Amino acid sequence: MSDTNHTQIAAAAMRALAQPVLVCDDNLSIVYANYAAESFFKTSATVLQRQSLTDHIPFDSPLISLVTRVFERGAPASEYRVSLGTIRIGEDRVADLYASPFAEGEPLVAVLIQERTIADTIDRQLVSRGAARSVIGLAGMLAHEIKNPLSGIRGAAQLLEQSAGEDDRELARLVRDEADRIVSLVDRMEKFGDDRPLEAEPLNIHSVLSRVKLLAQNGVARGIDIVEHYDPSLPPVMGDRDQLIQVFLNLVKNAAEAFGNREKATITISTAFRPGIRIQVPGVAERVSLPLEIVVEDNGPGVPQDVLPHLFEPFVTTKTTGSGLGLALVAKFVGNHGGVIDCASHPGHTRFRVLLPLAADSRAPEQRPVEEEA
Repeated sequence: MSDTNHTQIAAAAMRALAQPVLVCDDNLSIVYANYAAESFFKTSATVLQRQSLTDHIPFDSPLISLVTRVFERGAPASEYRVSLGTIRIGEDRVADLYASPFAEGEPLVAVLIQERTIADTIDRQLVSRGAARSVIGLAGMLAHEIKNPLSGIRGAAQLLEQSAGEDDRELARLVRDEADRIVSLVDRMEKFGDDRPLEAEPLNIHSVLSRVKLLAQNGVARGIDIVEHYDPSLPPVMGDRDQLIQVFLNLVKNAAEAFGNREKATITISTAFRPGIRIQVPGVAERVSLPLEIVVEDNGPGVPQDVLPHLFEPFVTTKTTGSGLGLALVAKFVGNHGGVIDCASHPGHTRFRVLLPLAADSRAPEQRPVEEEA
């Protein structure tokens, strides 16, 4: 095979890689970018190849220092869990970086960017499930030790309310309402312990989302614009209708409550088919494909960055009156369906993304796959 053919094959292989790949010269000018790099930097390869790496990444970024170090030492180098983000790229994206001299005698460095989003999401959710198991044990104890006495307290408060004066009646009503609130909290915790097999059937996810929109507009999201962007060719998901309704209703409710009195509040629900997204699930030898993507976005104030990594853990909340169980339960229900959920947020934009598997024997729409491995 000729050198020309080898070069063409190498170039085609670089273009086909699912990870962003850049080649830079010693002035940090970009001389090559593959398809995935175009998507990552939200710029065409033609434009990228007329620009410098510093046009897209801050000069003090670890990526710049990594490339500079490789030029100086002439040897490969790596950086792990680096935060990359600019106005052009969007919110910070965590990635592992690999850089290497391109070829002997050539003043070029090749950089591969491996996003950590899905991998970190899986790690965090496995930790969250461990925490959820602790909640299950606590819930079992609370159900018996607390709910029975609370029933007596509530009954006594009702009797006092009927015979008390106006001032005392208000206090009795307060005792009754607080007893109800504690029972409701324990009931929600008990749901973590529900290990019954999922009553799954092939579902049109858009019918689930239509019910969620109807419930939200007449309740938790009254007066808020809910915009829909759906892929009409989406195949069925294998799932439990009630659990999926609760998942997306909770996400819409969270978004609505985050707005407060904010004007021009908008919640966007979108669906898409992403045929290349696959993850490694513990206990399963093969990677599981999660091609169905459902996204709930809002233009609210965003999630504090210190809370974001722990958002799906029990008892983590940004609300002064929240229990911190809503999103933990959402993550449990998504996990019950063999899926994952992640969140990206900055002021003015929050996005929850749920990835779910296809129902068995569903035919996928034909699209060019873009692999996102974890």
